[in-house]
Amino acid sequence: MSQTSLTIRSVRARAVVAPISRPVKNAFGVIEAAPLVLIDVVTDQGVTGHSYIFAYAPLTLKPLVLMIEEIGRDLAGKAIAPFDLMAAMDARFRLLGWQGLVGMAVSGLDMAFWDALGQAAGQPLATLLGGSPRPIRAYDSYGVVDPKADAGDLKRSLDQGFAGIKIKGGDGDAANDERVVKGVRKLIGPDIALMIDFNQSLDPAEAISRIERLAPYDLHWIEEPVAQENLFGHARVREMSPTPIQAGENWWFPRGFAEAIAVGASDFIMPDLMKCGGVTGWLRIAGQAEAASIPMSSHLFAEASAHMLAVTPTAHWLEVLDLARAVLAEPIRIVDGALTARGPGLGLNWDEAAVKKYLV
Repeated sequence: MSQTSLTIRSVRARAVVAPISRPVKNAFGVIEAAPLVLIDVVTDQGVTGHSYIFAYAPLTLKPLVLMIEEIGRDLAGKAIAPFDLMAAMDARFRLLGWQGLVGMAVSGLDMAFWDALGQAAGQPLATLLGGSPRPIRAYDSYGVVDPKADAGDLKRSLDQGFAGIKIKGGDGDAANDERVVKGVRKLIGPDIALMIDFNQSLDPAEAISRIERLAPYDLHWIEEPVAQENLFGHARVREMSPTPIQAGENWWFPRGFAEAIAVGASDFIMPDLMKCGGVTGWLRIAGQAEAASIPMSSHLFAEASAHMLAVTPTAHWLEVLDLARAVLAEPIRIVDGALTARGPGLGLNWDEAAVKKYLV
């Protein structure tokens, strides 16, 4: 089937709350389960493109489902040409702006469009984009941990071959952050990359102070130390930090990254496919990262991110926070600490029995 022959018949969105293997605690609360929106773009040619987005909180599930299906109604009969569709949606939402739920809906649809094209071509998305699936180095992503209580889980991550571990900080004072980092570093040893994510919980002065205190523990990066929109604050922290700064999961679409790169907000970037404009947005950001020589990692959505990092010139790390495992027919498999993209398309298929069980 020619990939240019696909036309949209309908769009379906379903909300699930999927169980996860361990709660994810951060500076602002605890995620006990994953509120997800599953997206299906049905074409006249019998191909259905799949994607999912992470709603962060159950209260956003219904608005997201409604928005995606309303946008989908206007897409019926249109050809699946992601760059054209992105331009059309940009025009549609320009006055409203598409940060927040609108941006999540647009990005989720874009991922499903590309999945449909990959399926129609019978190729993994990485291949369709001109690359090839390959093992992408991954790190295991945790919330706030206790070095003693969570020692078993952390050791299992090492047994899976993960060469990196990320934990969260900022839920207590600086002394607590140091206690945790010191304990985890002792547990995993000196050769495993250790990252800490503050989830935007600090002001620049406090961030600079805490980073200096944590410097002896050889952290690989400090993630989102200050509010994501405070680009100058990020740049100030970066200037003073002995440890590289990572950010980007909450910067919206390629323009957000262009502005952040222009002010030198971070050493590394990590787009989130649900916020950066899906596959279409990611490709444009990857070009910016290459031009600026910035290492680029992923945030969430490991199944799709493995395809995108395979065609990203400055590919760095893939985050594994396995939110969709419970509703996937073929969950991700980590082999020797790496993930290889599967196809066709994004390689996503729903376990419909599980979807029915967790549907809300």
